[in-house]
Amino acid sequence: MEAQRRVGPYTLVRKLGEGGMGVVYLAEDPEGRWVAVKTMRPELAAREEFRRRFGKEAEAAGRVARFCTAPVLDAGFDGGTAYLVTEYVEGPDLAAVVRQAPLTGATLEALAVGVATALAAIHQAGVVHRDLKPSNVLLSPVGPRVIDFGIAQLADTAGALPTLAQSMGTPAYMSPEQAKGEPATPAGDIFSWGALVAYAGTGRPPFGTGGVAEVVYRVINHAPVLDGLDERIRPLVERALDKDPARRPTAQQLMDRMLGRAEVAVDTATRVVSDTWTPLVTPPLVTPPLVTPPVTPPPAAPPPVTPPVTAPSPTKRRLWTPIAVGLLAAVLGAAVTLAVVRPWESPGNEGGTPAVRSTVQAAGSTLSVQIDSLTRQGGTVRLQWTVKNVGTENAPLAGKLGGGALDTTVSRVNLIPPGVGRPIYPAWKDKTCACTDLPVAPFDAGAQLRMYAIFEGVPQDVERVDVDLALLGVIRNVAVTSS
Repeated sequence: MEAQRRVGPYTLVRKLGEGGMGVVYLAEDPEGRWVAVKTMRPELAAREEFRRRFGKEAEAAGRVARFCTAPVLDAGFDGGTAYLVTEYVEGPDLAAVVRQAPLTGATLEALAVGVATALAAIHQAGVVHRDLKPSNVLLSPVGPRVIDFGIAQLADTAGALPTLAQSMGTPAYMSPEQAKGEPATPAGDIFSWGALVAYAGTGRPPFGTGGVAEVVYRVINHAPVLDGLDERIRPLVERALDKDPARRPTAQQLMDRMLGRAEVAVDTATRVVSDTWTPLVTPPLVTPPLVTPPVTPPPAAPPPVTPPVTAPSPTKRRLWTPIAVGLLAAVLGAAVTLAVVRPWESPGNEGGTPAVRSTVQAAGSTLSVQIDSLTRQGGTVRLQWTVKNVGTENAPLAGKLGGGALDTTVSRVNLIPPGVGRPIYPAWKDKTCACTDLPVAPFDAGAQLRMYAIFEGVPQDVERVDVDLALLGVIRNVAVTSS
């Protein structure tokens, strides 16, 4: 497999990881987008029962909504290789982060809500994860993303004697009923959620470490050790770790309790997580490339931001309330005012085409879009524009003007000179877009953002171009002026 450069229509770039089921690669799809390709072990794909169920299980996983998950995009066979394609999530897994230090405060709370939201989406699609564990939770710039849901079921079709890791998940995070060999249910995933959150908040699995038999015995017979876990979340974790699956809350009940509302929709919970999530900065994983990387670099990680201020503890013993969530959103909203206006990037009196504007319906609100300047500066052209929310709804833009949901830059914005066969996109340097990196935060009514992008390769004789602002629309025949 190391020598294989393609699987189906996907070009493999480098190995991301390896587990009991197979190897995961960073890959490029035919449209040039980054994806994660999981190739199953050849001995699995060689068995008829596995091949029969593979398509069925992959189709079920594909029905899972993308809220707080890495959605399944494709699946198939390439010769003797079975492969599964998911959205590529940039960020470390939970285990790698907790090895440095446990999560605390708002970050731990957002993780708990995000993973519960993912489980709600997974269970609503009729799928059971079966192997929720720290390495299956990736911490992206916009919040936690759960991966590998439903895939553990395929190991049971291998036709050989299953191991604990294959048939029942990872011992430290599986439920007592799984440990006894009983069928997996959504309640088992809730138990795993409790074990995972306890690990994230303390740095220790709640049933300890050691040999498989030893850990399994504790899972079945012992109470969890939760010393040091944040007291605001501990009662809910204790309920999730109840030995009786009938007494555990559902994923929906977890979301409702943590957000202080009834029947919270998964999309609403996802927005709350994104709005309150503080991106984690960890050293990137460096691995030798499998093939020469594509010319287009992967999305750049957003810069670190100041951690949000933790709201004071409520006077009554309870978990999160709408007030707490509102305070966090307000703190981030105040930060947006400073971060996105970027006074140090103001064009001042430089030339361009001011007051070229339009009004569009985008991102769930009404936005006023104005080109401030389009200026040639030596061998580059700098575009600067302003967006104002003139509607009444929150209109988050991060992840909607870049190359994917995890690209918070405006890298999709482009110039279209007359007679040029393809658009000109912002320049990249050291894998970083020469353009605005939008903060992941609310963009409410009345808010205003000033953005920029720098382009190379615009012909010197071009005097006017069309400016394609992605979902903000196309503004045509904009003059290019000299600085």
